Amino acid sequence: MHLVESMAYVGDKPWHGLGNPLFPHQPLEVWAQRAGMDWRIESADVRYLPNIPDEQTVQIYPDQKVLYRSDTRAPLSVVSSRYQVVQPAEILEFYRDLIDVGGYEMETAGVLKEGRKLWALARTGHSVTLKGKDTVNGYLLLATACDGTLATTAQFTSVRVVCNNTLAIALGTNTGSVKVGHRSQFDAQAVKQQLGIATSSWVGFMARIQALSQCRVTDQAAEAYIKTLLSTKAANSDVVVPAGDRAVKGVLDLYSGNAMGADLLSSKGTAWGLLNSVTEYVDHHRRSRSLDHRRDAAWFGQGATTKQRAWEESLKLVA
Repeated sequence: MHLVESMAYVGDKPWHGLGNPLFPHQPLEVWAQRAGMDWRIESADVRYLPNIPDEQTVQIYPDQKVLYRSDTRAPLSVVSSRYQVVQPAEILEFYRDLIDVGGYEMETAGVLKEGRKLWALARTGHSVTLKGKDTVNGYLLLATACDGTLATTAQFTSVRVVCNNTLAIALGTNTGSVKVGHRSQFDAQAVKQQLGIATSSWVGFMARIQALSQCRVTDQAAEAYIKTLLSTKAANSDVVVPAGDRAVKGVLDLYSGNAMGADLLSSKGTAWGLLNSVTEYVDHHRRSRSLDHRRDAAWFGQGATTKQRAWEESLKLVA
């Protein structure tokens, strides 16, 4: 079963082979229609009928509301009356001035989990090419959910062309992401200001990538890095649970030559190759119920957390 209900894309087919292809530079109104985002999230009172004999009066629960789709009337979630909805149109509209003035280009957008999660991804126009023609492009991801599973999140993301690995990135002194909880009103311009969308912001990230690609790593250091990264703490405890042998072997095999792009000059025996062995494992190989579940985790869940730790640990190798 696919988590993706509908989506549109420019360029290569997405990870699951589904979606509506678009030519580049289409208006956002076309994106809304082709991505299945041309509807609104509506709300209604929560009503209930008490289980009391001969009692037929419908009651209203004022502290909660039902969110539902305007097109199908399908329910999406039950939320607090204070919950601030972010509409599908707002996700796409976020990019309008970035496209018109900033040179951004929409690449994918769509609907997950029957409308409970929405996203759009645009290429920023920034890129860096390492030794061996290893190109990394910059993107800006905006996503939200109306079931309490995700704050509205704007996140800078890099995509390595040779393998399509994704990595959330920090730009300059900024975190590279802004999260707006659903008890606050989503202010697109304030989010963009907080992100610091400027060309100069990419300089630091590109310099770090270059440093990683020039940092040699021994096999022993690589194995120690992977074991440290994949180890976890037990729930409600400081006890560290060692990484599973299967996962460690999977990442090591990728690093040792099985990863896409592993033989490029920028990757072979370097901290950059080590980092990408982890991102490829999370994005393409980690056990999951489906490709969609794996990508959802890689963008928003445990996979994203693992990749962020991998980035932080890799920078220690060049410190």
